Amino acid sequence: MTLAPTPATWLLVAMTAIGPFSMQVMVPSLPGMGLEFGASNAAVQLTLTLFLVGVAFGQLFYGPLSDRFGRRPVLLGGLAIYLVATLAAASAQSVGWLAVARVVQAMGGCAGMVLGRAIIRDVYPRDRAASVLGYVIMAMSCAPMLAPMLGAWLDVRWGWRAGMLACFALGVLVAMGAWRRLPETLAARMPMAGIGGVARAYGGLLAIPLFRALVAINCCANGVFFAFMGGAPFVVVQGMGRSPQEYAIAFVGISVLFAAGAFTAGRLSMRLGAMRMIGLALAITTLGAFTGLALVLLVPGSLWLFFAPMAVVALGNGMGQPNAIAAAVSVRPTHAGTASGLIGALQMGFGAAMTALVGVLEEGSGIGTMAVMAACGLGANLAFRAARRAPA
Repeated sequence: MTLAPTPATWLLVAMTAIGPFSMQVMVPSLPGMGLEFGASNAAVQLTLTLFLVGVAFGQLFYGPLSDRFGRRPVLLGGLAIYLVATLAAASAQSVGWLAVARVVQAMGGCAGMVLGRAIIRDVYPRDRAASVLGYVIMAMSCAPMLAPMLGAWLDVRWGWRAGMLACFALGVLVAMGAWRRLPETLAARMPMAGIGGVARAYGGLLAIPLFRALVAINCCANGVFFAFMGGAPFVVVQGMGRSPQEYAIAFVGISVLFAAGAFTAGRLSMRLGAMRMIGLALAITTLGAFTGLALVLLVPGSLWLFFAPMAVVALGNGMGQPNAIAAAVSVRPTHAGTASGLIGALQMGFGAAMTALVGVLEEGSGIGTMAVMAACGLGANLAFRAARRAPA
């Protein structure tokens, strides 16, 4: 039984996808951007790391603001920031200016990610929310599937700036859809006294052992993905000598498996429950990560053997992510927006740290990337053990 007016599914998908699309569309262009700006790999990769930092920082504010003022006005404000920053990124004349613009773009675009999760929790109870979120994430996975291919094609024809203009066009469409079709789903606004109130709300959530454990699961499991995303373009383009288009084509398989995992979550979460689904998903994710490490050590230089284990990881992530998020935002349902923002901020902050770590460790062989992935998989399993022992 629904709890509030139900927004159109296509709008939930679009508003949730704008952040991942904006992140992924530029990944195939990273090596070429370094050549245009005369910047090092580390400097160019910093634009990706700082994008994730922007997503993390922005989510800290959108959750509490949406609990106080409502989902709809906060989303529209975030999209306005996104559109202005996207045009600034498209006109950047240095890698430093691009990095700053991407941070602000990320802070605007992440509004849809936070509020999409909160709206679903407004409308549905926990296990049903995990199921619906699974279907939304399955459809949303078309964004990271298509974004690298579109970005690589635009980069070849018109350069990386065309990717930013594609982001602007998507932002305009989402803003128009939200303005016309998004109902307010927040049943009761929660008063919050400034920065102190926000800090107390976050502190109250982090004081709950189960919430902490679920957040750690989400961070570490997604850290596996972010480590791959940070290292793979350089392993493929510079280490293996392949083209950005080949990277984008190989990435399609990862997106397909992620969508399959999210579809599985949509079908099975109501039947099995969130915690059993998380355990199954983590087993698959960890298997993929450790298999990837073994393969780069034993069979170096193979594009498809480099991507195949990540496809297994993507299947596990697709199954686990909706359940971990739904379980975490359900720990204190009256603060679903705040919880959603905190989860997203910590997830993206951890992801940014993993991309930076990979940037230091990766030398083009794939070993650094896969080692970080395996470590994150191990951390997710340790956090799951803590979650099972935590009081409800």
